[in-house]
Amino acid sequence: MKYLVLALCITAGAAQAESGTDPDWPCVQRKQPHLSLGQMWSGPEPDETARELARAPEIAALADRLEQRRLPLEEAEAEIAEFAKTADDRQLTALMVAIFDRVEPHRAALIAGIARYGHKQVDLAERIDAHRQKMEQLQQAEAPDFDAVDAQEEQLDWDMRIFQDRQQALTYVCETPVILEQRVFALARAIAAGLE
Repeated sequence: MKYLVLALCITAGAAQAESGTDPDWPCVQRKQPHLSLGQMWSGPEPDETARELARAPEIAALADRLEQRRLPLEEAEAEIAEFAKTADDRQLTALMVAIFDRVEPHRAALIAGIARYGHKQVDLAERIDAHRQKMEQLQQAEAPDFDAVDAQEEQLDWDMRIFQDRQQALTYVCETPVILEQRVFALARAIAAGLE
């Protein structure tokens, strides 16, 4: 069973390599290292004034609060609606720029970390395969060294356990950038609702 899991992981990596994506990318979701504001925002294109306004203390503080995932989306939308009562389109656009400028670097760092994680998984899969081959060689010797076979088997079991634990953690790890994207999109929609 262990070898079947390993073979499936290696095969999945090869299939990704053939499709032109990053062969070390461990997630089901397509790798998209960076987002653009235009993907999330349907409002006015931010000009230099809006970008400058995004650094204003009131807007920066609101953006800091809104981008926090621990703030429920309903509360964030209520804060945006309250802000929109007195804000003009340029201020709302500036708020969107401020939120995007906070989330995008964090998301890009997560993507880079996931790619490193995937690369380590590929390296570990190769090490597991090397242990398996070495163990088979030791077992096929005319006078097998059973202590060496046991040592290889112990190392193989340990590496398999680490590999499987990391694979189980991947679901959460891979969902995190998606959660960030969904939050930015929801905030963008709430901000756009306040535009005149």
